[in-house]
Amino acid sequence: MDIVNPALDDYLLAHASPADDVLRDLVEETHRTAPGTTMQITHDEGEFLTMLVRLTGASSAVEVGVFTGYSSICIARGLSEGGRLLACDVSEEWTSVARRYWERAGLTDRIDLRLAPADETLRALPAEESVDFAFIDADKVGYPTYYEELVPRMRPGGLIVLDNVLRGGRVVDPAAQDDADRAIRQINDTITADSRVQSVMLPLRDGVTVARKR
Repeated sequence: MDIVNPALDDYLLAHASPADDVLRDLVEETHRTAPGTTMQITHDEGEFLTMLVRLTGASSAVEVGVFTGYSSICIARGLSEGGRLLACDVSEEWTSVARRYWERAGLTDRIDLRLAPADETLRALPAEESVDFAFIDADKVGYPTYYEELVPRMRPGGLIVLDNVLRGGRVVDPAAQDDADRAIRQINDTITADSRVQSVMLPLRDGVTVARKR
């Protein structure tokens, strides 16, 4: 199922604020070294993340799933003066690419990379409501755990953004029953019923949910 009509794809990308050389080079290197990957967000989604971070005035952000660092750059660029991003991942290989581009973007002092299972990193965070913005784009089976660890730590008015919540349309396909499909259906239903947040699901790329802590 095409969530975004391919005929509109280039048009959508052309009508977002343009990417700079750092982001363009990062996309090119990622596509060259990981051909066919769908793990990197698109430029329009990156601009959406930067805008949300700026609109919330975020100074404390968490990212679950770094890959080669495109979304990290977009989030870190939106942070207020002195803001910090905690970036969680388990891959030394891919985050080594991210580190190079964070340095090129002048963002190294804003990003704290933790190479460890994200559930462990999140559980080790202070329990108080101090996180302004969080982005989840990692292994789909882990989404319910990451969400439950983050919600109590979000400040009122803080945003949690989840990527790939439509799974290419698999969420409405009864035959799609692998672990990731079931986990995404579970988290989608959980967020809708969660009185702690106000949420909206958007058909942006592969589906994006924005949940605001009440």
